[in-house]
Amino acid sequence: MRLVLLVLMLAASAGCATLPPDATPVQKADPFEAWNRKVFDFNDGLDEAILKPIAKVYAEVFPPIVRRGVDNFYANMADAWSAVNSLLQGQPFIALQSAFRFAVNSTFGILGIIDVAADMNIDRHPEDFGQTLGVWGAEPGPYLVWPLIGSSTVRDSIALPLDYAMSPMNLLNGGATPIAIWSLRLVNTRAGLLDASDLLEQIALDKYSFIRDAYLQRRGSMIRDGEDEPPYDPTKDEDPSAPEGQAPPAAALSQSTPPAAAPSQAMPPAAAPSQPTPPAAASPQAAPPAASSPQAMPPAQPASAVQGPVVPSDSPASEAAK
Repeated sequence: MRLVLLVLMLAASAGCATLPPDATPVQKADPFEAWNRKVFDFNDGLDEAILKPIAKVYAEVFPPIVRRGVDNFYANMADAWSAVNSLLQGQPFIALQSAFRFAVNSTFGILGIIDVAADMNIDRHPEDFGQTLGVWGAEPGPYLVWPLIGSSTVRDSIALPLDYAMSPMNLLNGGATPIAIWSLRLVNTRAGLLDASDLLEQIALDKYSFIRDAYLQRRGSMIRDGEDEPPYDPTKDEDPSAPEGQAPPAAALSQSTPPAAAPSQAMPPAAAPSQPTPPAAASPQAAPPAASSPQAMPPAQPASAVQGPVVPSDSPASEAAK
């Protein structure tokens, strides 16, 4: 049953989230997809046949304020284990904060039914041993789906027995009491996710892929305490084997070398003359075309005209020349 609970919780948390336009969808290796899909279908069928109908009746009988008090009770019990894991993660302040929440709500909040610490602006920090392993560098491994447990990874599956054993709910006396407590938690949580599961049925083309990606995103965010993934660092892609002093690639040069600075006093464009010269065709002093010019060279003269005027043979000049 816990599988159905975890699956629906992840679906609800992812269904209300929107990714930024430039976000890259999560792409995780799923080598056990064939097994996972069969178990997922089994759990989903069990939810539709048993858990969901019970949750609907439960939601109709108990008002939201009662169901919220039940949620607070279980969350308060989880705060004790969260304090231990925060300390193991090297966060003593958060560990002290979780321990203080547990003490205040357990005493003044009627075993945590009333979240008194929230009114004191003391935030809750849910932590488990799977997150602790992730903080110290343990890789999540392939995605897994377990019968009656739900979504997990190899890392979280290793941590699951310890998380279950250290739960304060297991410190109660044996018999039917722990079973009743776990069953109430399951039904109460499922009742709070009825609307989310109906919405998931309408929008998800592939429920398995949707819930898988939602689970992996949520677990990664919890390990980072809700912080975004670190931005891409291009220096990590530099080849460490490149010899020192080697010229960087052109892409790096474009980022490292600044563009040439513009001259502080740029040369102004050539100033236009105060009295622009009129076009040659319109100038009154321009020479007219050769064909129509009155000053054009006269046509060639006869040879006699070139040599001088013709002197009559009986003129005195002619006699003097003789």
